[in-house]
Amino acid sequence: MKIAVASDHRGFETKRKLVAPLLQKAGHELIDFGCNGSDVCDYPDFAVPASRAVARGECDIGILLDGTGIGMSIVANKVPGICAALAHDDLTARVSREKNHCNVLCLPADLISEQQMRDIVEIFLGTHFTDGRHTARVDKIRTLEKGGW
Repeated sequence: MKIAVASDHRGFETKRKLVAPLLQKAGHELIDFGCNGSDVCDYPDFAVPASRAVARGECDIGILLDGTGIGMSIVANKVPGICAALAHDDLTARVSREKNHCNVLCLPADLISEQQMRDIVEIFLGTHFTDGRHTARVDKIRTLEKGGW
């Protein structure tokens, strides 16, 4: 799987030490959209290009990290074609893919343990969308995104 990865300064060390090695060890191809250090920066500068790569189909999914995950999720969800979820436990990681068909995972680097982060990433990657009653809901979101509904 090709995965877009991005962080701001608060998520940089987690991306570098935990997320990137975890994904590479699992055999995924990473495209790192920055940031490249712990100097203070603006998360939209990295969330937007990573999210656009997912929306254009250049990457299969995205993983974005900042201190709380909130900023990255807000920005990612402004990009047409993106459904980003802030996950902070196993349940939110699973449901975001299974029921909401999310294609971007946002992680709170300052708020959860390394083990929780590993578990969330693995669950997100290993869970697939369940068609059925959830499909109509996801279709409504896509229609809304295009200015309808």
